[in-house]
Amino acid sequence: MKLAERLKADKILVAPGICDAFGMMMVAKTGFEAAYLSGASLAYTRHGSPDIGLVTMTEVAETVSLIREKSELPLIVDADTGYGNAINTQRTVRLFEKCGASAIQLEDQDFPKRCGHLRDKSVIPVREMTGKLKAALDARRSEDTLIIARTDAVASEGLEASLERSEHYLETGIDILFVEALTSSDQMRLVNEQFGSKTLLMANMVEGGKTPLLSAPELEKIGYSLVIFPGGFVSCLLYTSDAADE
Repeated sequence: MKLAERLKADKILVAPGICDAFGMMMVAKTGFEAAYLSGASLAYTRHGSPDIGLVTMTEVAETVSLIREKSELPLIVDADTGYGNAINTQRTVRLFEKCGASAIQLEDQDFPKRCGHLRDKSVIPVREMTGKLKAALDARRSEDTLIIARTDAVASEGLEASLERSEHYLETGIDILFVEALTSSDQMRLVNEQFGSKTLLMANMVEGGKTPLLSAPELEKIGYSLVIFPGGFVSCLLYTSDAADE
């Protein structure tokens, strides 16, 4: 089933985070309906470094291609900032779509970006981000390839500013809205009250992050259509490694 079709269902879609084709095989084997290629997980596993903008467009594209050799399960791909300006973003979208991405997530952080749950982030002007989103929408070859707009403005500009940014992003025609690093369930409900009738909404559950960890049913009740657990697979690897050391 195509990702766009699955997201029309009432039941929330859970997408575990992966970093390679083996992770995708495990996700498919355990019965999940989609996976999330996490930029942070690629940074951890390929670079042994935190998510501070080290992962390149070509590294992500290569990983998407390798994953697609093993599975046709819907794959949501973290494209960070699009790796540059609007022109770079167009190239990124075309490449990731060609490699097999079902959805492409773009964020409004300045480059180099940082994990959405780290401090000291900055965001680009609204007009620049809307230009990148329009470029992304124009670049895709199929409307089945979804474009996700992520805003990181909560941490640097506050909730009200992030909501205002989100309104502008929706006007471009994006498919899914992702307001990152909300700090309470009340903020999550507010986002859903304001945007839930206008677009699909995505939640991000990060262990040790700024957003309260809620179960998929709890997030579905709030109004979310999609939830990612980006560190799930890497956390399993670390847990297994620690257990082996003991």
